Amino acid sequence: MHNSCRSQIAEALGRKLASDAFESYSAGTERKNRINPDAVRLMKHLYGIDMEAEGQHSKLLSEIPPVDVVITMGCNVQCPFLPCERREDWGLDDPTGQPDEVFLEAIRQIEQKVLALKAELK
Repeated sequence: MHNSCRSQIAEALGRKLASDAFESYSAGTERKNRINPDAVRLMKHLYGIDMEAEGQHSKLLSEIPPVDVVITMGCNVQCPFLPCERREDWGLDDPTGQPDEVFLEAIRQIEQKVLALKAELK
């Protein structure tokens, strides 16, 4: 699973909306050269978050610190094992290559899930 779209959006929204409840890291089993440009553009437009300018980038699972909670986005494959206390799958379709409306719906769903997770963990 590459690390360039949904989980990057979740990392950015986690940092903006829930940094008082948890730290957010996005990682996968494959690196991409850059974050999905549509995700970058829409996150900048909607939230004023410039993921690339803020240093966000595609990372491997081995590059993040130990975690308590693992959220998968809906890999449609067997997700790799990462030790944690809590694991959940948000089951979100990858909007890559889709129109902005599909991206906006994915971003909205991720925002709702980030805020719900924040409420549960506080």
